[in-house]
Amino acid sequence: MNKNGPIIIIEDDADDQFLLEQIFKKLNYSNKVIYFSDGEEALGFLNRTELMPFLILSDVNMPKLDGFALRQKIFTDSQLQVKCIPYLFFSTAVSQEMVIEAYSMSAQGFFIKQDSMSELEKTISVIMEYWKRCAAPNNF
Repeated sequence: MNKNGPIIIIEDDADDQFLLEQIFKKLNYSNKVIYFSDGEEALGFLNRTELMPFLILSDVNMPKLDGFALRQKIFTDSQLQVKCIPYLFFSTAVSQEMVIEAYSMSAQGFFIKQDSMSELEKTISVIMEYWKRCAAPNNF
């Protein structure tokens, strides 16, 4: 995990992208934020970039390649696995089955997008602070 690397956000809803962009600007983290509107596009980027992302925030329901299918591809790809990129689901859609499926794929979290901007900001702040303090195998 590269704590200074870019944050990858995979979100197909333009309004949600805008809200997240405003929150990241307000919180003023130095990490670049890169947005993708589908999992296929994000996977292509992850496979061809030399960058070591800090973390991935992924919606579940997306066109082309949904969040679960993307997580599975990353989890089973030896080249991507060694990058130790925390994979967090961030979705308005949630059920017990979805959360069980996410954790069965070794996702590092499943967060529900809140309705209010202040609650959404708190969640992003908690996620960022936790992972900024966390050690990963490739930090040594």
